[in-house]
Amino acid sequence: MNLWVGLVSLFPEMVSAIASAGILGRAIRRGEMGFEVFNPRDHASDRRRTVDDRPYGGGPGMVMMAEPLLGAIGEARERAPSPPRVVYLSPQGAKLDQSGVERLSRLSSLVLIAGRYEGIDERVIELAVDEELSIGDYILSGGELPAMVLVDALCRLLPGALNNEDSIQTESLLDGLLEYPQYTRPEQVGPLEVPAVLIGGDHGAVDRWRRMQALLRTWRRRPDLLASRALSDADSALLKAGMLKAGMLEAGMLEAGLPQAARAGTERRRD
Repeated sequence: MNLWVGLVSLFPEMVSAIASAGILGRAIRRGEMGFEVFNPRDHASDRRRTVDDRPYGGGPGMVMMAEPLLGAIGEARERAPSPPRVVYLSPQGAKLDQSGVERLSRLSSLVLIAGRYEGIDERVIELAVDEELSIGDYILSGGELPAMVLVDALCRLLPGALNNEDSIQTESLLDGLLEYPQYTRPEQVGPLEVPAVLIGGDHGAVDRWRRMQALLRTWRRRPDLLASRALSDADSALLKAGMLKAGMLEAGMLEAGLPQAARAGTERRRD
């Protein structure tokens, strides 16, 4: 087993359905990832299995109680094959990105907490949580879906989880760029045809086209990703070529549209 994940959730049937399908389900069945769910209701102190109560100070909604959560986290810690890192999926957390997924994938044990209602008692965070993570700035009904987003992303990085290990290396964002466009049969769909370079048999030309498209797509859709990286001379030239083909024919427009790193590369070549 490469990674064990324990999930604290009030809805084990919800997350278990996701964990039983696709690449994640296969990795769990093969033993490449361990996955268990721990329900705070099992640690409630009353016959009704109460896990929430009204917030001190007033206000709308309910708050998840500390004792059932701490009991479930404690049970997960005992089940973990090694001391786990405890992560609470929370809107207040740092935003999850691929580098964060890669960091967590190097652990051997992880406990995730999926909150509900108006959140969890703050004392749980102070006593038992190592870090908080968010998957984005929007509102969901609970932390189960964010937790499973993280679990799925972790699973894809585990050795043996993907049938084609090359898929990991070419995935979008692993190189800091968005992925190039993909095509499959038939060669024509309505008025649109597969780009000729992809069926020409020149593997070097295919690689250059894909790199150009990845750079151009990132520049168009996620320029923030390019702003934070230094482009090589080769990447800078490919991006400029892609921008020219996209219709930016004026040299001034071209230079203005390049990220700072690419402009720096251009200036070096002019010296």
